[in-house]
Amino acid sequence: TYKSLHAAGIDLTSDEGVLFNRYDSLETTADLEGLFEVLTSVKDYMNRPAVFTPLAIVANPDFRKIKESDYTAYSFEPFTDTLLRNSGCDGTFNLWQEGIRRRLFVPQFHGREHLNVKVWMEALNNGNRMSRIGFDHCFWGMSTVHEPDIGLEFQAAFDFSDPADIVYQADVIDTGLVLFKDIFGYRASYFAPPNGPFSSELESKLADNGVKYLFMPRIQSEPLGQGKVKKRLHWLGKRNPSGLRIITRNCFFEPVIQGTDWVDHCLSDISIAFRWHKPAIISTHRVNYIGALYPENRKNGLDKLHELLKRIMKNWPDAEFITTDELGRIIDGN
Repeated sequence: TYKSLHAAGIDLTSDEGVLFNRYDSLETTADLEGLFEVLTSVKDYMNRPAVFTPLAIVANPDFRKIKESDYTAYSFEPFTDTLLRNSGCDGTFNLWQEGIRRRLFVPQFHGREHLNVKVWMEALNNGNRMSRIGFDHCFWGMSTVHEPDIGLEFQAAFDFSDPADIVYQADVIDTGLVLFKDIFGYRASYFAPPNGPFSSELESKLADNGVKYLFMPRIQSEPLGQGKVKKRLHWLGKRNPSGLRIITRNCFFEPVIQGTDWVDHCLSDISIAFRWHKPAIISTHRVNYIGALYPENRKNGLDKLHELLKRIMKNWPDAEFITTDELGRIIDGN
């Protein structure tokens, strides 16, 4: 797909999406088996294995139905259906469930789709060449920076130009959280919006659906519409007017990116956090551990993760591995 899209002149390299477009894919059983092996190999001082809080996108576009509507009506499918159609992924969801049972891999909510449905559908309906070519490959992760008639990034699910789109986005949250519970068997308590943009007007919708914790960067550019933004300052544990607790990140681990010693980089972040008596909240992306396209990418990511976890326990023998939900409950005093 990458080579075909690149040959068609589709921009896959102009923004941060380049690494995802080159290395990422749906996680296979081999990917998760390798990850679980690493997580179980290192225990904290309470003899609990390392744990990930994967941020789950619960649906993808139903390309067949959208095409049948001649790009006039949007439809989606649960991501579990998408997995079943992809090579190497037929046992993947069983491993998600195993990860939950073993407290290795405990999902929280990232959105219904990693896609701005309104923007994408408008581009398709208008016959935009780039979006139509991507559609034919079941793909929308290209950059729109050179597409002035589109204006927003497809991946930024909750960005908007027209504030009226917030009504649709509220429905995306409602239906996405219902689907999350249907798939995983429990309600999500934590949400991180895809690619960042998110209106504070949607925060009460999250709270109404049982979400308690919200990821935000320390300095947020909240979309107001028509290209305008409002800067908002956040910190760990801040409670917003809807009662949601803010979770920020202070450590970063992205070994897919060349030129940085990510183990030392992340250990330095952790050291600073602990020096200030803060929890170390590590951000890392799926692409670091995916090997369907390049097995060496998965090996590199898992090897570096194993080294990181071992050195954490060597440097801080009393460290604990906890999920984001567990962290939120500690902050709440529960």
